[in-house]
Amino acid sequence: MDQWNELLRQFPEGFRELFSKVELDFQKIREIRIRAGREAVFRFGEKEYFLLPNGKLTCQIERGQKFYEQDIKKLIEYMGSYSLYAYEEELRQGFLTIKGGHRVGIAGKVVLEKGRVKNFKYISSVNIRISHEIKGAGDQALSYLYDPYGLCHTLIVSPPGCGKTTLLRDLIRQISNGWGKEPGRNVGVVDERSEIGGCYLGIPQNDLGVRTDLLDCCPKAEGMMMLIRSMAPDVIAVDEIGKEEDVQAMENALRCGCRLLATIHGTCMEEIKEKRVLSSFLRDKVFQRFLFLDKAYPTHGMKSVYNCSFQPIYERGDKNA
Repeated sequence: MDQWNELLRQFPEGFRELFSKVELDFQKIREIRIRAGREAVFRFGEKEYFLLPNGKLTCQIERGQKFYEQDIKKLIEYMGSYSLYAYEEELRQGFLTIKGGHRVGIAGKVVLEKGRVKNFKYISSVNIRISHEIKGAGDQALSYLYDPYGLCHTLIVSPPGCGKTTLLRDLIRQISNGWGKEPGRNVGVVDERSEIGGCYLGIPQNDLGVRTDLLDCCPKAEGMMMLIRSMAPDVIAVDEIGKEEDVQAMENALRCGCRLLATIHGTCMEEIKEKRVLSSFLRDKVFQRFLFLDKAYPTHGMKSVYNCSFQPIYERGDKNA
């Protein structure tokens, strides 16, 4: 409950008093959604519950406690320490990060300037995504990501909601610190959406290891080049690649001798082969390991691991694994 109490301190008094009555397993809660004129929703995995006025949770939406525009305004102002201008760059992307690494997504009426989002005029929805740092999430994967020459260039493939960022975070930590007989490495992380480090005022709230340097809220392609020029990383780690410029920056990282650790949305090897943005990397067999996650398996549990020739070296249920 210490983590829940720490999160409660980020809420204004009225919210804090009500939410403090909620009995929950902090490790299982994924998000809290608050919408103007609607009932608050607490999501645990695939299940959701509505908040009663007495702080209890129910499956009956008609009994749920409603919140309104003024409640959301008060909530966002408090979470932004009444200085939202300090979060202007994050807010342009539709979120702000609070102490503890929790990400507060927002929706409502946006203000445009020269065709780009400048700010929000009215905020009508808030989604508080609870950050869960699970040390050891990468234990099963690590032994498959090394060969006699060291860490393999690795692509983690996963549908949304399967824990790929949690897995990536722990792999970064263990590669940075060193594990087993493997020495620690300098890891450069580009955290474009503040999900890996969960930075609050520029300081990672999650443990990414003793040899890790992180760029927060920085575009991936630009950030990779900045890290190579300034921090000389052994490993470059990024979440959710998908643009041509991401791949171009990764090619530059390869030429500089960096190892690559990246994630991408996907479900299977055949789908990855169809991604045009990866065509050159697949043709040249750059990625030596493809690690697949799937909702059918426990969070952070691997479904399969493939090598650069697209052959499985581990599949769930393999008795020899």
